[in-house]
Amino acid sequence: MKPVSQWFRDTSQDLGLRLIAALGLLLYVVFIVVPVFMSLRSSFTDENPLKSGSDWVGFANYSEMLHDSQLRDSVVYTLALAIGVTVVANIIGLAFAMLLDRTQLTYRVLRTIAFLPQVISGVIVGFVWKTIFTENGLLNNLLTKTHLAGQPVDWLGKPHLAQLSVGIVVAWVLSGFTTVVYLAALQNIPRELYDAGSIDGANSRQQFRMITLRMVAPATTISVTISLITVLKLYDIITVLTSGGPANATQSTAQYIVKMAFTNDRFGYASSVAMFLLALSAVIALSVTSILRRREVDL
Repeated sequence: MKPVSQWFRDTSQDLGLRLIAALGLLLYVVFIVVPVFMSLRSSFTDENPLKSGSDWVGFANYSEMLHDSQLRDSVVYTLALAIGVTVVANIIGLAFAMLLDRTQLTYRVLRTIAFLPQVISGVIVGFVWKTIFTENGLLNNLLTKTHLAGQPVDWLGKPHLAQLSVGIVVAWVLSGFTTVVYLAALQNIPRELYDAGSIDGANSRQQFRMITLRMVAPATTISVTISLITVLKLYDIITVLTSGGPANATQSTAQYIVKMAFTNDRFGYASSVAMFLLALSAVIALSVTSILRRREVDL
């Protein structure tokens, strides 16, 4: 039988945990659930801040979305960016993780440096890289001085180059996150597996394919899913770098939502696009997670 003091101590700990959980649930409801339902309601109206009231329009906003070419272009670009950046960031993250999977102090410092892009504000990242991509920026100076380019490249002024530039920056930021995820997974792989593989005659490439890739499969699921979701709702970095230009070539769906709401004053329509983006993100995240989890079982 527990002493009375121990019973009171356990009860106090349980109460504290319940209060923390209740506070977390309350914050989630107030800042996530309630805004989603408010946006859902607004998506069925013609809400406009310049009007005193709003009228119920049903599915008119959603019907308009089907014929909105700007929205279609932004969705196509956002999906392409999400897929490309996710692939590149995960490849870089796994490569960096394998290089940094050491115990020496130098490698521990390098791990911290590798994670820095993830903790820096997106606005700061955008301004720094915008300076690098300018005509007289670091990148153009490097290219011209090494004679890799005869003249400065207009990285942010041409549609395809602007799209490439945005992809490079976002992949650089996400690589910090993917590196940490894969590094944690690598450190949990028993060294005995590699020793057994060496005894069986497996070379380094075979060990990577048959041991490393299989053992980091759960980390791949987490990294790929979160990377996709992050890029699908990307706003700040693109806004600072290109403002969606040139000619809307780098306009993400999140930017289009903000544009509709605060430039065109169409809160109702912006809410319907936001609901579409939420549904699209959920479908993609659930589908990718399901596919990658089945892969984990197969491996």
